[in-house]
Amino acid sequence: MTSHQNGHPLRNGLINQVGKKRRTSDELPSFLGNYVSVLQNDPVQGHPSSSRLPTRVDWNQLWRRSLGIVGRLRSWRPRDLLGIPLALIIVWWVVLWWGEEVIFRRSVEACAWRNWESWPATSTPHHVALIADPQLVDPHTYPGRPWPLSTLTIRYTDLYIRKSFQRIQSILAPSSVFFLGDLFDGGREWSTGEGEGGESGDKRWRKYDNRFWLKEYKRFARIFFNPWLRGGQGQNDRKMVAGLPGNHDLGLGNGIRLPVRKRFQAYFGNGNRIDVVGNHTFVSLDTVSLSAKGQSDPATGSQGIHESNKDIWGPVEQFLRTVKGEKSRTIARELRVRHGKDENDIMNNDVIDLEEPRAWTIPLDFDPIKKTDIPSIILTHVPLYRAPGTPCGPLRERYPPSRTDSGEAPEKDDANAIAIQQGVQYQNVLTHEISKELVELVGDVSHVFSGDDHDYCDVTHRGYTSTYGGIREVTVKSISWAMGVRKPGFLLLSLWNPVDEEGKTTSQDASKSPTIQTHLCLLPDQLSIFIRYGLLLAFTLIVLFVRAVKIAYGPTPASSNTNGSLLPLSSMKPSHTRQQETNSHASSSSTSSQSSSLAVRPSAGPRSVTPGSGYSYQPPTVEDETEDESPQGIAVNRGWNDIALDEPRRKRRKGLLAVYDEFTSSVLNVAGCAMVWYIWLLWHS
Repeated sequence: MTSHQNGHPLRNGLINQVGKKRRTSDELPSFLGNYVSVLQNDPVQGHPSSSRLPTRVDWNQLWRRSLGIVGRLRSWRPRDLLGIPLALIIVWWVVLWWGEEVIFRRSVEACAWRNWESWPATSTPHHVALIADPQLVDPHTYPGRPWPLSTLTIRYTDLYIRKSFQRIQSILAPSSVFFLGDLFDGGREWSTGEGEGGESGDKRWRKYDNRFWLKEYKRFARIFFNPWLRGGQGQNDRKMVAGLPGNHDLGLGNGIRLPVRKRFQAYFGNGNRIDVVGNHTFVSLDTVSLSAKGQSDPATGSQGIHESNKDIWGPVEQFLRTVKGEKSRTIARELRVRHGKDENDIMNNDVIDLEEPRAWTIPLDFDPIKKTDIPSIILTHVPLYRAPGTPCGPLRERYPPSRTDSGEAPEKDDANAIAIQQGVQYQNVLTHEISKELVELVGDVSHVFSGDDHDYCDVTHRGYTSTYGGIREVTVKSISWAMGVRKPGFLLLSLWNPVDEEGKTTSQDASKSPTIQTHLCLLPDQLSIFIRYGLLLAFTLIVLFVRAVKIAYGPTPASSNTNGSLLPLSSMKPSHTRQQETNSHASSSSTSSQSSSLAVRPSAGPRSVTPGSGYSYQPPTVEDETEDESPQGIAVNRGWNDIALDEPRRKRRKGLLAVYDEFTSSVLNVAGCAMVWYIWLLWHS
């Protein structure tokens, strides 16, 4: 037997009889077969033998590398998230949780009814929430804003309003919700598809047709109607009224197009209506249409009341002329139902002669109630007229009230007041004539709630007829953070007015005790939340950059443990020692085989306890270590200890390139973990 045929039996089993190279993947376990490249064990016939000495296989390193993830995923290590990156990820998680969940919940919880109500302990008040000017952002809001900023504005304003309204329903659970107009921003501009008046006068908006408006309506329903339907379990007297229009829904005065108003009323109901809620009469008035009364004729330019635009203001005027009688009938029906009676009286079926006097009048379905203790509340989008400079109070955000030298609020404060002005399709307050008319026609008005201004304003009108010593009007803040206020809000009403079957109060102190309490509830400052996110982002980038510089230019860790294991395994002998042992082993084997076939094989030296050199098993060795290409196209070395089983070995870059590598890697790790959490929070909310 020749010397190259004599050797380890497993080694001979890996070699073809003609000396051709084979793939070790045919002999190794399946979990290693896909990683091992072509291994050349013996020279091909006719070529000189390699002078290099055999090398032992590091089976521990082979096993460790085989447990990784193939490809680029193996470059990510869990230890990359330890230390500073892990601390930053935790900080981001906490800040995002605070900015998307905690701050909204705490803002609404601060407005809990028990925190500000002051009714008797045995009272059961009716709770109402007033929502003003959601004004859903659309292409009409910021026409010059480019994509994707325009799309992000729409998404984040919708998200803000939806989260706020969901928490209003889940935490406060008001029994009734009234909207004060301006549900959309460009609703008045979207075409209806009808004939005259169906298209916008502005050519920019004519491409937005009725289908676009229906999409906006579904969007409004997802934000408000869906949470309302899911909330309020166990409440039988719940009510939501969204039919009051604003100037962005219909236009203002002569600018209103009848097909647009018809479409709005078809989906949201009539803007003029009466609702008895908590023993209070809420009278909703379409004042944007009523504002056409007295405006100049668009055809002739003449001032005064004209028949040409009566189809705009006429229905509202007709409602006001009959509102007192309708209010009395509505109150009577409501009281009868609450006391367990039929909604309408049962009429006598008598046969009478046409000449009898009672045949000349139409009998009513109830006994008219001339006077009740149920006050009236007017809901209007446009505020009532007031003298210029009338202060709005300390809760106004944009312009806090001024102070005199004595520290008192002045009687006239132009900065703190609602400006008395008007323009194209807007008017800050109603005219004095219209304001006086609607107060007198409704009658018995105690409060007025309005919108349109987007900021809070609280005034008491002394110049209008009232049995309550004045009419208090509250202009409600917008619920949207895109309407020019940093802290949006809504208004809560608590109604407690116990009355008997005749509508008379049962309270002994009726003349002194108020029947309605209000509370302004503020929502989070979304812009400040974004600013905090930006500051945290800047802090994160600075910290990770400093860390990358420290790692790139810091001391290099010791490289004695070259096998990559976390703990030392066993000391590896130098290559020249293994060479002497191998030569000695070969000489002894040859000598003993020539002298006697029964000679005992000499010892090969001390045995290693590592898996790579077992007690009774010698792994195959490699004599030729030329480079080849694996089936995956990865350049590998045929030496077992040098085979790159996971990925090609790359030299570590130095200097600024090392800073760049470490910085980008750490930023991606932190950003990836933070974004997954952020997306989940957005989806959950």
